[in-house]
Amino acid sequence: MQKLVERESAPRSGPLTAAPALAVQFFLIPLAVVAAVVVVYGGFRFLLSNERTPEEFLNDIRLGGRERRWPAAYELSRLMVDPDVQLEYSGLGPALVRAFADSKGDDPRLRRYLALAIGRLTPPPAEAVAYLVDGLGDADGETRIGVIWALASLGDPAVVPQIEALYTSDDAGIRKMVVYALGSFPGDQAQRTLRTALEDPVADVQWNAAVALARHGQRAGLPVLRRMLDRSYVARTVTRVPLEGSEVDPVSEVIISALDAVGALGAGELRPEITVLKDNDESLKVRQAAIAALGRLDRGSPAALNRRAQ
Repeated sequence: MQKLVERESAPRSGPLTAAPALAVQFFLIPLAVVAAVVVVYGGFRFLLSNERTPEEFLNDIRLGGRERRWPAAYELSRLMVDPDVQLEYSGLGPALVRAFADSKGDDPRLRRYLALAIGRLTPPPAEAVAYLVDGLGDADGETRIGVIWALASLGDPAVVPQIEALYTSDDAGIRKMVVYALGSFPGDQAQRTLRTALEDPVADVQWNAAVALARHGQRAGLPVLRRMLDRSYVARTVTRVPLEGSEVDPVSEVIISALDAVGALGAGELRPEITVLKDNDESLKVRQAAIAALGRLDRGSPAALNRRAQ
């Protein structure tokens, strides 16, 4: 009996006895992996299908506490980037404008994100511009910057005088946004302010003015654009630090903006500076932009062709 027990407890190594181990290795383990993937995928699908709706964010803005309202406005400003959201929720635009109107004197963070959301409405409610213009008088500088951007985004040229008046601000951020906004409107009614901004004590404001003038086919900003094509100068001047892990290079962004403006103007006198960037700049994106600018100079930009026709 003892020998029989010993024989039964001994490991068996024949091909049939190895089959369960092989099944675990080649079938059950992959099946478990697949099942885990399905569970994770299903979880993500569940989360996506339960994302909060714009109406829920609006409800937080109306009724939520201080630390729930402005994050809800921020999320709405992000959702407005998607035009399908506006198509699906047709009452969203008027509700956003009402929320902005009701928030006067409220948390500046709430105001600024509501302004950004309104600036992305296409088309905006008729009363949107009037409430945003009223917001130009807010005490908070960041809110005024958001309102200026929203008005520029909506594109009603009737607001140019109100925006232009803010160039006298001591806040360089406001002046920079004013110049950017003025450059986005059609027509030449803000030319005087843009030319004045070429002498602004803050380089960022000068750069925006030069690019804005170039957008209108005006060459008054060429000396500023020439400086913007000098990487060593821009690197000494830019104060914005790139975010850790970000591929955005603030210095290259300035140079590329100048290259686009020079190409639009057809300013052939800056060809030597552009050629240096094409051949030697450390940024591949800058070199590509320089090649594109040279191509526009060779073809003749629309702005340059218009000047020749005159």
